Amino acid sequence: MNPQKELANRFREVILNGTWIANTNYKNELTTVDWVTATTTIQGLNTIALLTQHIHYYIKGVKQVFLGGKLEISDRFSFDFPAVQSQAEWEQILQHFLEDAEAFAQCIEEMDDAQLHAPFVDEKYGTYQRNIDGMIEHAYYHLGQIVLLKKIVQSPL
Repeated sequence: MNPQKELANRFREVILNGTWIANTNYKNELTTVDWVTATTTIQGLNTIALLTQHIHYYIKGVKQVFLGGKLEISDRFSFDFPAVQSQAEWEQILQHFLEDAEAFAQCIEEMDDAQLHAPFVDEKYGTYQRNIDGMIEHAYYHLGQIVLLKKIVQSPL
């Protein structure tokens, strides 16, 4: 298997379909959460909805670069989202998140070796591969938070 396919599969594992590292993934965890649970605040922590949108923000922004666009995302805006107001809105957020995640994985698969090892936008950001690896690691970090928040919110008092 080529490195691009392996990276794409690792990314899909954390977001869409894997269980090897965390015994779960975003799709598995989030599709069983309603909007009330997703927006419940616990002791001032980020909500499940906010963490989901945060990860999606980076996926969507980096995917834009993969498709030849500019890097327009910024860490300082990565938690700036309006509150989710309904189940329908939550389901739409999840649908866009999962669609962009699959498109992101497909972009990885379509990269050639030169692009994979090329600087990502600017040399200070490292290579495309480093950014993909970082995306996977970042996603696992927040997946753990989501799993814990879900257990806390859904646990009986």
